[in-house]
Amino acid sequence: MAEDNITRGITEWYDRYSDSIFSYIFMMVRDYQLAEDLTQDTFLNAYKKYHSFEERAKPKTWLFSIARNITIDYMRKRKPISVFKDIFGTKEETNPLPADIVEVRETSKELYRALGNIKQPYREVIVLRKLKGFSIKETSEILNWSESKVNLLFIGPFPL
Repeated sequence: MAEDNITRGITEWYDRYSDSIFSYIFMMVRDYQLAEDLTQDTFLNAYKKYHSFEERAKPKTWLFSIARNITIDYMRKRKPISVFKDIFGTKEETNPLPADIVEVRETSKELYRALGNIKQPYREVIVLRKLKGFSIKETSEILNWSESKVNLLFIGPFPL
């Protein structure tokens, strides 16, 4: 009976938050299929850890924390050449494939490219604060950072 309640809870959260979590992960990894896989992993992990969910956090904040951790774990396990490319960048312009982003406006494409060119901590804060609408407190919970660090990165070199 308890498993049915967990399944219903996760299903409700999936219906409510999966698109938002997918777009967050996609902004981080810049790969549509991988973002879909990591989104599924997020909800599988949430199902497994459902009993550890503390009501102090909102479900959305908790799920984004899981999504972030899964994404970071994936990025750490990538082949060294991928990490090398991310650190030093490439001179060729990388445009997302049309199949990867459906019906994206020109301004969204520019935002996507711009986010891809900034360091990961700044990208995470911008995506969570500006695109996902999390407060500084919620962002600090997701990132497991202090509120002052989130605030510093948020208003640092990119005053928004």
